[in-house]
Amino acid sequence: MKRRIERLQASLKVESLSAYLITEKYNLRYMSGFTGTNGLALVTANHAYFLTDFRYTQQASKQCEGYEVILAGGSASTSSPLHILQDIIEKEVLTRIGYEEQHMTVAEYDGYENFLKAELVPASGMIEVLRSYKDADEIAKIKQACAITDKAFDYLLTYLKPGLTEIEVANTLDFKMREYGASGLSFDTIVASGKRSAMPHGVASEKRLEKGDIITIDFGCYYQGYASDMTRTVALGDVDPRLKEIHQIVYEANQLVRDLAKPGMTGQEIDAIARNYIDSHGYGKYFGHALGHSYGLEVHEDPNATPSAHTPFEVNQLVTDEPGIYIEGLGGARIEDDLLFIEDGNVCLTQSPRELILL
Repeated sequence: MKRRIERLQASLKVESLSAYLITEKYNLRYMSGFTGTNGLALVTANHAYFLTDFRYTQQASKQCEGYEVILAGGSASTSSPLHILQDIIEKEVLTRIGYEEQHMTVAEYDGYENFLKAELVPASGMIEVLRSYKDADEIAKIKQACAITDKAFDYLLTYLKPGLTEIEVANTLDFKMREYGASGLSFDTIVASGKRSAMPHGVASEKRLEKGDIITIDFGCYYQGYASDMTRTVALGDVDPRLKEIHQIVYEANQLVRDLAKPGMTGQEIDAIARNYIDSHGYGKYFGHALGHSYGLEVHEDPNATPSAHTPFEVNQLVTDEPGIYIEGLGGARIEDDLLFIEDGNVCLTQSPRELILL
């Protein structure tokens, strides 16, 4: 955590801030390691403070390396976080404090603004920029989350059969990921079969799988706080030739991105690899979402691969590669992989087969 604190302190200097108030839970975990549910941090030019109530002081003392842990708030406390923050402001003579305005309610802001004797400066995004570059420990955890996802998909191929409901498939997949070491799901598992596969985010329903269905399955898990996100499309027996065609186009678009995406390319350029290929086959209007997003502590993070993303990707950043084609009344197909940018290109962290498997 020391390195992360130092990077944020360097950003304070660039932004002419004397401190940064961290309240958003994912940013708080990234900057401190804290996994509890109540806490906030204040990082100044030369110090880092972590405030939490009695329930979490022991936990914070173990997890929050580099922070001075201070008891604040709680049902039996006489010192509120606001009073302690004001004491720190006076002690360190803090004048401009950055805060996460995109993650704070009006009521929360009013509480800080009315009590603290310092200028509050909107500064959302400073930690998210740091989070976009993954270190070796983060990459190892994400790789393990992807390995769990792959293993669960392997099991699913032996489980799928006509008569199961989409909800049964989703629940089984969720259970298997936990059985294989996941701490939780990175999002609600999507299972969309038959004509419902034309819904990019079709929530699993009571629909029963049928012979001849194409099935899009989008799922992921958390491992030690870090997410995976993978989509595969399979079929129960033979399917409509048009569905085979669109799956093959999606498969080839996904492959092109994995072959060509590299540091220095913008999100727009990477999105265009898949978008232009799909469009060249006449299905451009049926690919209605962006190609991909980053992931880490959250399953959707910046930077993104979209038609409007002009920032180049860099080494140790991540992006999903998830082209899709969706035709209402027929069905759809999507293939999604998790990519990590390295010096000369990218490595794919998800390894499950992408070809259309006929079960």
